[in-house]
Amino acid sequence: GSIGKRYRRQDEIGTPYCVTIDFETLKDKAVTVRDRDTMEQERIKIEKLKDYLGDKLNN
Repeated sequence: GSIGKRYRRQDEIGTPYCVTIDFETLKDKAVTVRDRDTMEQERIKIEKLKDYLGDKLNN
């Protein structure tokens, strides 16, 4: 399915953040993180992902 359908499915069940691994991840070692509430998407380096999500989920 398309990424839009996957995001909508996760929105419906209440997933606050979706992490997408794509072809660019292999090149830049980053993933796309999508915020359910704002629908903003941000590229985050894999090495910083744990701290990034930890900060978001603890606020």
